[in-house]
Amino acid sequence: MTTPDLLGFPLTGPDATGVPTGAAPAAGTTAPPTTAAGATTGAPAPAPESAGATWPGTAPTDRQFSQQPSFTPELARRDVPILHRTVNGKPLVWLDNGATTHKPRQVIEAVSGFYGAGNSNIHRGAHTMAREATEAYEAGRAAVARFLGAGSPDEIVFARGTTEAINLVAQSWGRANLGPGDDILVPVLEHHSNIVPWQLVAKETRARVVPVPLRPDGQIDLDAYADRLSMRTRLVALSQASNVLGTVPPVKEMTALAHRYRAKVLVDGAQAVAHFPVDVADLDADFYVFSGHKLFAPTGIGALYAKPEILQTMAPWQGGGNMIESVSFDRTSYAPVPHLLEAGTGHIAGVVGLLAAINWLTGFDRPAVAAYETELLAYAQQALAAVPGLDLIGSAADRIAVLTFTMAGHDPGRIADWLDRDGIAVRAGHHCAQPALAHYGLESAARASLALYNTPEEVDQLVASLQRLQQSD
Repeated sequence: MTTPDLLGFPLTGPDATGVPTGAAPAAGTTAPPTTAAGATTGAPAPAPESAGATWPGTAPTDRQFSQQPSFTPELARRDVPILHRTVNGKPLVWLDNGATTHKPRQVIEAVSGFYGAGNSNIHRGAHTMAREATEAYEAGRAAVARFLGAGSPDEIVFARGTTEAINLVAQSWGRANLGPGDDILVPVLEHHSNIVPWQLVAKETRARVVPVPLRPDGQIDLDAYADRLSMRTRLVALSQASNVLGTVPPVKEMTALAHRYRAKVLVDGAQAVAHFPVDVADLDADFYVFSGHKLFAPTGIGALYAKPEILQTMAPWQGGGNMIESVSFDRTSYAPVPHLLEAGTGHIAGVVGLLAAINWLTGFDRPAVAAYETELLAYAQQALAAVPGLDLIGSAADRIAVLTFTMAGHDPGRIADWLDRDGIAVRAGHHCAQPALAHYGLESAARASLALYNTPEEVDQLVASLQRLQQSD
């Protein structure tokens, strides 16, 4: 049974009439993941009709999300309208979740409901709709804080996404705390968004970016990491899950080691937050960043978490409205954090959609989701091994469901184009992770990235299409 959200319609995920799930198969199995009834996951159930969206947004910011006792991919799929379309006359098989995830109807309705019945700017307005929009915006901040295990909503700063959040830290904290001779450690595993901002601020401050190499399996070389740490290290920037190899580094242990040298740690959670629960307090991360659109939320919204004692020291990166208390030509005084770091009108509808996405995802049993994705990954790895000439890149034991591969005799772009004819969406190219691919002597590769709504049948369709491609020559 669903509970009403601040938008006046259900946003917490599927209702209890969906297919129940029983005990998960044993970890590491390569049999297709199954539902409680023992049947392999099959064709998606039709999406239910949308509930009517109403406003205002009045739910308390400390409301706890209702937990559903079960999970199956069908429960997720029936909420996601786009998964029921066709591409090139074939049912869509969306295996490009590492680039962006699709939006459940609860998110779509939340954004539409805001624009249709609640659109207003926030904070300083004195009228009813401004108060309602402000309540919704700050409810979103509180939801992100709970989702990440932060101590307070005041530790959350909204940004356009992971990239802007990292640049904010680099330009605000970095310019004030980095100087000549300082080291910024960045694993070769990283997305360009966690490399280039540090190169820019290092050039400005005369610090240096120090790469941390990978092992052959795609895991960070922890011995090399320990060797590179020193009292010169001011920051370690690392991802909690790789977008190109799927590798999940031991972030908590790496953070603890960095803190011995009084270095700060920024964790890029863009690829992690949709796949397993995150607890920034347990990680002891100094900064944590993520993007909403990789979490079933709209594009253009994301968040930065930072420890409160660090946030209090950060100067404005951008100036303008919302981040001030008073302005004159003699003196300007600033608003407290987090508003200090949120100049201008924020993506209000994006925050409303992000709140809806968090409610939707946390309405599922998240350990069950993580277990299902692990089983689906194992099934996909075994299935792809049957494709002649296919080589999977990276084999770290701890990883999310990302499958990056090459095929002998076929350019990655041609692979993606061939699969698209069968309605299968994968990504091809360097995946904004050129150093990681270069570690394997590659400039580009194809990538299939899975999410909670993908099924073994979709993996079978991917494998069958790739086999037809090999036989087409």
